Amino acid sequence: MDTSTAQEWAVIGQETRENQPRVANRVLDLLRSLSEITDGFATDQLTHCLQTATRAERDGADDEVVIASLCHDIGKAISVPGHPQIAAAILKPYVRPEVHTMILVHQDFQGAHYYHHFGGDPDARENHRDALTDAEWRLAEQFADDWDQKAFDPDYDTLPLEHFEARVRELFASAKLF
Repeated sequence: MDTSTAQEWAVIGQETRENQPRVANRVLDLLRSLSEITDGFATDQLTHCLQTATRAERDGADDEVVIASLCHDIGKAISVPGHPQIAAAILKPYVRPEVHTMILVHQDFQGAHYYHHFGGDPDARENHRDALTDAEWRLAEQFADDWDQKAFDPDYDTLPLEHFEARVRELFASAKLF
């Protein structure tokens, strides 16, 4: 890189911008792959993500929050234990900081509803108290308590992936790089 030229970087930058639509395509592919993962839940993970986004939308959340809600468990396509960090890393260049944080901490916030079944600390969200702003805390709490933990209902009127696709493409159309 030390020997590269501004002209070479102009080409790289141009091609990167031209190929940006592939990000949304990959995200949509990862979401679709979640239909293969149930892991004992009453719904597959794609349905869970769709229900979470549907609940957020129906509660009036903005598009960044809705699409982040849709993508919150996308990391499970790769690693269940590391899924919040994977999803948050994918979303970070495309969403405002409090939405990124909502996804990053969502498992510990949701843990209030199930960690005790595994011998974990149901108050694990409190470990994030000093690190989060009030706005980040409220958003993470609303996400976990009102949308995510309730989104395993096989009878829920869930919106399909196609309903969200245009907004997925819009969100991932350009990254906030610097």
